[in-house]
Amino acid sequence: MDGARVFREAWIVAVKMHHPGQPEPSFVAPWAETPEWERAAAGAVYEQIVQFVSVSDGATLWLTKEEKSRFVDIAWTAQLYKYFGAPEPADVLDYDDLPQWQRETYTDIFEVIEH
Repeated sequence: MDGARVFREAWIVAVKMHHPGQPEPSFVAPWAETPEWERAAAGAVYEQIVQFVSVSDGATLWLTKEEKSRFVDIAWTAQLYKYFGAPEPADVLDYDDLPQWQRETYTDIFEVIEH
């Protein structure tokens, strides 16, 4: 499975685990229904995590859950700016303003890719 799909599958599993109530259908849509920009963005963030783990010689294991989550958030936000120029403000919230389920989801994604 390529990196973008690993990222997407980790996202879906984590959203189902952490999202309160029923998540939006687009949050858990299968790969075939994922927009092309989102596939490319997922692949880019996957590669950034892989490179970060690699250049750190695996020392990312010592990072806190919040640090891992913030890394994914920053990388994903950069992709939103890349693809949309001026994304909706709700899509690029400051980390401290993200809902807890999203922070936990980002941590899970990092850890799936890290391992």
